[in-house]
Amino acid sequence: MSRDLPSISQWKPPVAHALLRAVSRLVSTRFCSRDTASKRSPAPERRRVETRRGTQKCVRHGLFLPLVLALASPPLWPQAPVDLDKKLDEKISSALAKAGAPSVSVAVVKDGKLFYAKAFGTADLSAKRPADVNTRYAVGSISKQFTAAALLLLQEQGKLSLDDRVAKYFPDLTRAGEITIRQLLSHTSGYEDYAPQDYIIPDWTRPTTPQAVLDRWARKPLDFDPGTQWQYSNTNYVLAGKICEKVSGQPLVTFLREKIFQPLGMQSASDWPPEQTADAQAYTRYAVGPPRPVKREAEGWYFAAGELAMTPSDLAKWDIAFLEKKILSDRSYREFTSEVKLANGDSTHYALGLSLGEIAGIPVLQHGGEVSGFISSNTVLPTRAGAVVVLSNQDVVNMVAPLARQIATLVFVPGEKAPSATDTRRVQAILEGLRKGRIDRALFSANANTYFSQVALRDCKASLSPLGKLKSVTAISENLRGGMTHRSYRAQFARQALILNLYLLADGKYEQFLIEEQL
Repeated sequence: MSRDLPSISQWKPPVAHALLRAVSRLVSTRFCSRDTASKRSPAPERRRVETRRGTQKCVRHGLFLPLVLALASPPLWPQAPVDLDKKLDEKISSALAKAGAPSVSVAVVKDGKLFYAKAFGTADLSAKRPADVNTRYAVGSISKQFTAAALLLLQEQGKLSLDDRVAKYFPDLTRAGEITIRQLLSHTSGYEDYAPQDYIIPDWTRPTTPQAVLDRWARKPLDFDPGTQWQYSNTNYVLAGKICEKVSGQPLVTFLREKIFQPLGMQSASDWPPEQTADAQAYTRYAVGPPRPVKREAEGWYFAAGELAMTPSDLAKWDIAFLEKKILSDRSYREFTSEVKLANGDSTHYALGLSLGEIAGIPVLQHGGEVSGFISSNTVLPTRAGAVVVLSNQDVVNMVAPLARQIATLVFVPGEKAPSATDTRRVQAILEGLRKGRIDRALFSANANTYFSQVALRDCKASLSPLGKLKSVTAISENLRGGMTHRSYRAQFARQALILNLYLLADGKYEQFLIEEQL
């Protein structure tokens, strides 16, 4: 079930009439219409689910009546293509249904503006409360980029340097004189991770303090010499947060609220705990069972490493500011997004609270998060002025990161298509035939029929039959090469998964149908 905000087309008649009267008062012999926005659309951005700002050209008085009629009927002004909106709805709904999670909430930034924000499913199963765009989710380790930003702001103010040694602030911690703040933010310090588990353990249900976490874990021997390896460690960010508080003289969340959340209008962003009424309920599951309510970590455990919660749309505001370089200076953004190399020059593919990667050759800055009952993903595509936020209220489910990538591909790589359901069913039928040593040769080109000799068919039957039932065939990608359509699929048998590597000619016949082992 999808929940979004009403568009102007859903306004009550008195509201529409009032709007028309207001427009008529502005009309003279010639006029220019002003930027317009949905009544319920919060400034400064415009939600895709409500409207987007649209500036209309100067029009003559003779066109006023059609304009008034247009104002009374949807759509009121330009929106994202309907087919893209529909495709996003279908893809997200399908992913949620397959995963079995209670809900997922998505925000997409395109051309530097929020143009899609919807929630699907249920925020609280017992209360039967549907998720909507105002539902908050814990974002877990996405919090780390806000901690990094706070330290970069303090560096801009001349209050610290990322190359300061930890010993300047906490001299009693292990090898504090050898470890820099930059190494904390890039996970190259060597401090052991205090929270590697992906489920809630008894210790985490009892309140603690960040200082207690450091006293227990940051006094242990290092896992490696500083700067020589990369190893994800939440301990790094607890320490980074404590340094921020010591230098700023403020609690970390207070600093973030004053310097980032309030200036950007991120009204929902805060720490969790404490819980708020708009928060989604946390769920987990065991194996592939149903969602089960689960406790959240007690106060003090995640702090600067993962304590924040917000709506996807508010996180998207941060992404837009990131793209526009609003909060930090150009120099700070370069530091923020530059890969930190190891001492020997090896790559880490990690900057400061951000992973570096790509989607179809497009550079991305990404980070995921997982705390008890929640999984999150935030992906920024700087060269496309875009971002994808996906948040869900169930852990132990592999939905959020793949869905974020699929959405990014759909929105920003329109040329990279996925095979249709009809094509996928035909591939599955061919594969079922090969398990029995048979093919319909009318479906294949002359070259491919040569490939499928009697020896080939016997080998296909002998090697595929022991794999058990063919459970599913899933489309992976589609592109063009050599004047043909290239498609990839994943075939899941009861005992093993295989990759299908296919080429189709313009007449629809298969030029290639290779079955490869997935290692």
